[in-house]
Amino acid sequence: MLSIFTYAAVRQWLVAPTRITLLLLVVSAFMTLGLSLFARVPSKRDWTPFAFICSVGGTFYFLAVRLSPGTQLIPELAGAALQLLGIFWQMFAKVSLSRSFGILPANRGVISHGAYRFMRHPMYLGYFLTDIGFLLANFGIQNVIVYGCQFALQIGRIVREERLLSEDERYRAYRGKVRFRVIPGVF
Repeated sequence: MLSIFTYAAVRQWLVAPTRITLLLLVVSAFMTLGLSLFARVPSKRDWTPFAFICSVGGTFYFLAVRLSPGTQLIPELAGAALQLLGIFWQMFAKVSLSRSFGILPANRGVISHGAYRFMRHPMYLGYFLTDIGFLLANFGIQNVIVYGCQFALQIGRIVREERLLSEDERYRAYRGKVRFRVIPGVF
């Protein structure tokens, strides 16, 4: 599915090579799916239908994104800059996690260094910035619906992950030190 998506995105990019946001969307998808192949086996994982739907939908949402040009609410380069900021923040969070990264909510150990000093789920901030950059440079009703669903799925995913991790005493202590989940001062 990722290959078909990549092929479609690259075809759109070849038609309009200035649409850098298409290529960055592909890079972001590859990072997430590629790193999940090397994840450490968790001590506990959430296989409930709700967690599964949020995780799979929140990971593969890009398959529903409209790749053809939409309305540009911001210039392509501004969208690409937001995407790059999001991708770099995702990389920082994923490097901080090392092999503790995965798709489904799971306990692979409590990480409290690197990006996790600032918020409990920093990777989702990177996803949000990347998604907003693409959406604002490729605005359309389909993409608004896809990203609205994406954000709702990610919130559900965070809530399920928090529930599972809160069973761990070390995570409860960490949660007491790092108050915010994704956006300091907000959520």
